Amino acid sequence: MLDAVERVGNLGQFIDFGQYFVIHAARQSGKTTLLQDMTSRLNSGGKYYALYCSLEGLQGITDVEKGIPQIVKIIRNCLLYTQFPHNTEFAADADFSDSSDVLRMEISKYCNKLDKPLIIFFDEADCLSEQTLITFLRQLRNGYNSRGTAPFIHSLALVGMRNIRDFKAKVRPDSQTLGSASPFNIVAASVTLRNFTQEEVSMLYRQHTDDKGQQFENGVVETVFEQTQGQPWLVNAIAREITFNQLNLDYSPTITVEMVDTAIQTIIKRRDTHIDSLLERLKEERVKKIIEPVMLGEFVDDRNNDDFLYVRDLGLISEKGNQLAPANPIYAEVIARTLNYSSQMSLQETYTTYQMPRYLKNGKIDMEFLMSDFQEFWRENSDIWVEKYFYKEAAPHLILMAFLQRVINGGGKIIREMAAGRKRLDLYILYEGQKYPIEIKLWNGEKVLERGIAQTSEYMDMLGCNEGTLAIFDRRPKRSWSKKLYIKHKDIDDKKIMIVGL
Repeated sequence: MLDAVERVGNLGQFIDFGQYFVIHAARQSGKTTLLQDMTSRLNSGGKYYALYCSLEGLQGITDVEKGIPQIVKIIRNCLLYTQFPHNTEFAADADFSDSSDVLRMEISKYCNKLDKPLIIFFDEADCLSEQTLITFLRQLRNGYNSRGTAPFIHSLALVGMRNIRDFKAKVRPDSQTLGSASPFNIVAASVTLRNFTQEEVSMLYRQHTDDKGQQFENGVVETVFEQTQGQPWLVNAIAREITFNQLNLDYSPTITVEMVDTAIQTIIKRRDTHIDSLLERLKEERVKKIIEPVMLGEFVDDRNNDDFLYVRDLGLISEKGNQLAPANPIYAEVIARTLNYSSQMSLQETYTTYQMPRYLKNGKIDMEFLMSDFQEFWRENSDIWVEKYFYKEAAPHLILMAFLQRVINGGGKIIREMAAGRKRLDLYILYEGQKYPIEIKLWNGEKVLERGIAQTSEYMDMLGCNEGTLAIFDRRPKRSWSKKLYIKHKDIDDKKIMIVGL
């Protein structure tokens, strides 16, 4: 267990100053653990009464006549499990006919009975929507503004995956207005719960060694951090997969990098709830607007628009300087596999000839034979297959990846390098310890070949390879297949680059 408070900054200052604030972070990154820990600390400190309330049960309740009374009842039920004074008296005689003010009124009446300030952490606050959300926030705002004359919550946090900015998208069409007294302007600060650092991953795993005596070989922590970028659920899921499933709670073997790689592949294929629910978001148009350019290597110019900030807050992408990419390599892999799932199944069931033994020559993959087969497949099927995809701009890249995945089919791995702004997608096949680099580009002008060759050469340098493939998809509608399909070879210094037209 790592102290979640260390990953979020000085919340105590917000509370002491009586501020209302937002905590947002991606799914299963430790928000609830943080809130429960903060609640316990504050109550133990003796200065405040701190209450934790989850609003998850309000999902989908947009009718204010149902939503607001339900929030009052949730608070009442949470108070019953505390030792706060008068905890059974909250909303005992509430007038639920006045949904526009009953929440503010009952909280104010209860705070008036308390001998210490009240703090409330509203978890899953972004489950609220439409009129229930508006009325909830307006009553909090009215109570906040009247604290000088009528007791009210001293400090509160609205907690969820989304920032307060994105709550507005769940309220109304843009053409409508909430008026000048916006219920959203009560928030003094918005903070996020960061991922683990590499040192924190090491600290967490070291606790396991101290407790069970099990050792980790050199490179395990570095590999886990590289693949997860410290996403808390993934860091724990990898260790759990190894200790529970691979080793069946046998703590005598040393945990190896190979075990980590196997655990990651298992988690990716199994699509646990954490991954599945997050990737459901890929079906949303606003998520597609951001993820598709990242996959294609295109620029995402406006990083202040709501769609970009929403996808970032979900934890699907990350920024490192000017570089924009999937939040971690595991998410990148799962994004590609999720978008390709039906195609991979179709290839596996129908195209049985596309298997690795067909392409092996003297123990190595014959990339020219493999890519010529893909050219034939692409010519015969591209029009039909592209139409299957929601991400139509990225469909050529995805179809090639599905084809390659079908070929290796468990005998190797495809490593993808997605990053916006590079105007290409880098990937390589890892098979029997050998790397086969492939650079994928879309035709976007006469200079695409020159740039593509330079970029492929650069990628080959990075991987330490002297042979590589540049695949160029030409989607100009009037371009004939005889001109689009070709295979050429280019030697640069000691490198051999195969150029494949598609």
